[in-house]
Amino acid sequence: MEATAVETTADEDRLNRAFAALSDPLRRKLVARLAHGDATVNELAAPFAVTVQAVSRHLKVLEDAGLITRSRDAQRRPCHLEPTAFGPLAAWIDDYRIRTEEKYQRLDALLSHRGVAAQDTEEGIQP
Repeated sequence: MEATAVETTADEDRLNRAFAALSDPLRRKLVARLAHGDATVNELAAPFAVTVQAVSRHLKVLEDAGLITRSRDAQRRPCHLEPTAFGPLAAWIDDYRIRTEEKYQRLDALLSHRGVAAQDTEEGIQP
């Protein structure tokens, strides 16, 4: 049982780091670019009005969060999106999306039922 608590805490820490990393708009743009394919720091920095060093620091945050990896290809060090890292994020978001949709479905059913009851009352029919 204690191992599960540790795993849960570790999972929560990973989620926290990933969401914190994605809280920055530039880092989200870097992730979006990497979704199209691997790129070097220079290639990633080119479209932005920031230094290569700034982009490198942002990439380090994404790497520490487990969202990207870097490899060595001769003189190049391309960055790669780590697709498996996004599964837990999507699952966490999806869980709350499903819960929210279920609440709205129950509310819709209640309002629909009350709407029918209100309509019956207006027409003189007692529920």
